[in-house]
Amino acid sequence: METIRQTFFQECEEQLNETETGLLALEIGEADSETVNAVFRAVHSIKGGAGAFKYERLVRFAHVFETALDGLRNGALEASPAVMKTMLRSADLLADLVREARGDATVEDERLETLRGALAGLAEAPSEPATQEADAFAFQPLTLCLDDLGPPAPGWRIFFRPTADLYRRGNEPARILRELAELGDLDVACDASALPLLDAFDPGGAYLAWTIDLTTSAPRERVEEAFDFVVDDCDLRIAPLAAAPESETPESETPEAETQNADPFAFTPLSIDLPAIDAPPAPEASARAPARKPEISRTEAPVSQTIRVDLERVDRLANLVGELVINQAMLSQSIVEAGLPRASKAFDDLSALEQLTREIQDGIMAIRAQPVKPLFQRMTRIVREVADATGKMVRLKTEGEATEVDRTVFEKLADPLTHLVRNAVDHGLETPGDRAAAGKPEHGEVRLSAAHRSGRIVIDVSDDGKGIDRARVKAKAIEQDLIAPDAQLSNAEIDNLLFLPGFSTAAAVSDISGRGVGMDVVKSSIQSLGGRISVSSRPGLGATFSLSLPLTLAVLDGMVVKVADQTLVTPLTTIVETLRPKAKDVHRLGVDQRVLADRGAFVPLIDIGREMGFRFTPADPQSGVVIIVEGDGGARCALMVDSILDQRQVVIKSLETNYQQVQGVAAATILGDGRVALILDVDRFVAGAAACSQPPLAAVS
Repeated sequence: METIRQTFFQECEEQLNETETGLLALEIGEADSETVNAVFRAVHSIKGGAGAFKYERLVRFAHVFETALDGLRNGALEASPAVMKTMLRSADLLADLVREARGDATVEDERLETLRGALAGLAEAPSEPATQEADAFAFQPLTLCLDDLGPPAPGWRIFFRPTADLYRRGNEPARILRELAELGDLDVACDASALPLLDAFDPGGAYLAWTIDLTTSAPRERVEEAFDFVVDDCDLRIAPLAAAPESETPESETPEAETQNADPFAFTPLSIDLPAIDAPPAPEASARAPARKPEISRTEAPVSQTIRVDLERVDRLANLVGELVINQAMLSQSIVEAGLPRASKAFDDLSALEQLTREIQDGIMAIRAQPVKPLFQRMTRIVREVADATGKMVRLKTEGEATEVDRTVFEKLADPLTHLVRNAVDHGLETPGDRAAAGKPEHGEVRLSAAHRSGRIVIDVSDDGKGIDRARVKAKAIEQDLIAPDAQLSNAEIDNLLFLPGFSTAAAVSDISGRGVGMDVVKSSIQSLGGRISVSSRPGLGATFSLSLPLTLAVLDGMVVKVADQTLVTPLTTIVETLRPKAKDVHRLGVDQRVLADRGAFVPLIDIGREMGFRFTPADPQSGVVIIVEGDGGARCALMVDSILDQRQVVIKSLETNYQQVQGVAAATILGDGRVALILDVDRFVAGAAACSQPPLAAVS
């Protein structure tokens, strides 16, 4: 049961994502009837599963929620802004109730009852779960006097045919039968007429059906509760038992009449004026019908097969593949040191091994990759909460939700994004009155976008607010003794003051901001992932925070270089070109800075050996190799190295975890000869060179 319970919570995450996606589409008017049905089914499935595990608070709230959704589904309720606001808040509470059932959160009774009342007011729903007959057949309530129709039925006749999905999700008909047996006496007949011969048998198929006579005084809704967890994965029909008597069948009845009586849902017509109702289709075969082998012609669409795997197993496999990459590099080194000719079979076999290792590595990375959509969806709740707290009107727009990133990066992005989104709503956007005075729409916009660029993932968080008030930022920094009063700062340097520890422009401490933590935490979190964060702003038009992160924290393709007897690795995705510079292309800038003329532009020339402390005398650019690299923003610089040794895939090992952060070093790796090589932090070199060299570059001739 614990395994099934964990499966239920995993499926709840999928259902909650579908609920929020559908409601957001409804809010902006981009939904159709199928979207409403999908949201309704998602909430109904959560309620059914919660009922199987007796999570009463979750069941009761989900019931009121789905009743309100049914009003949207049948057109009785309009998707107005006020209604959708209540629906979205209810989706947030439903997610919290799921976490409460899991043991990860606690939901306050006052909040629960407030939203239950709001939903009940929308849908005029009762506080207790009612019959689901209206859900299944779309009946309209009708008050009738049936006193003259005889005594109440002694029980229920149930037709139950599972689909393959029911078994695939870990459910079992035997459990349902045991639960029904607790309500009264059972008479069960199994229909195995659809069972194929052994050579056509599909172990993942579903061939059995059951007709169940349940003698009980329990109401219909109590019977339906036994099927709550599987209602979407079966063909289910429930009818009063008295509607299909068998003991009073006259022998003179025609074969057609016999067939009608054998059908548990062949009701005797009553002469009552009721709206026309389409009867449900009769079962393909009844357990009490004469046994015959039916002809089955079934055409099913191909279903994508998936399995659930413990993440620890995937991580262990990824680590083993990393060790495989290292050992493959060691084998390559050994073959080279053995002096074998390039045309030998050993080199051919080694090449095949390298290709196979790469394919295995790519496969593991694909398994670990996941789209950023669930992460972006979490931010919708943050936007709603901060907007309500600040009295602002905000819309969240997302782009590139299908962009994939490694799971380890994905998990550590939630906190930084939360800080940035809260900051965009609280500090970036104006109040509706201020926006109207500035000629802007009352609704502010926060935009989240993700894309792959040059082997990295770039996530932008932008708003269309007032932009960064640089005068205020600088004044606050001086007031908090973070900079000197006479400091001369560029716009970019003022913007970067936002990332200083303890810096805040909030006038007072609140639940949202003003405590001096946030943006410095964001920067530290992004840097711990091997990423960078930058900010740009235009007064009156908004600000954009850009995060640049590696696609994976496991491997990278690198160029192995030699600098002052040290072996370093430069990420291949940052390299634009390599060259041996000519004397006429190298120009001095100031006392000890140089620039390189390249393709009509000048790029800063950086002596890696001197910058890293490997040597103290400047290197001669013409005696080595220059590598032109490009950072996240498109800025370039030229790295001077002694020679290029190789190009290979390397396994990333965190230097901070095993030692400490080192300026100019992003991580480390293990080479084929067992030595440790440092992986250069190209973005830091590019940013540093641009800051030092940008102002005078225009004067270079």
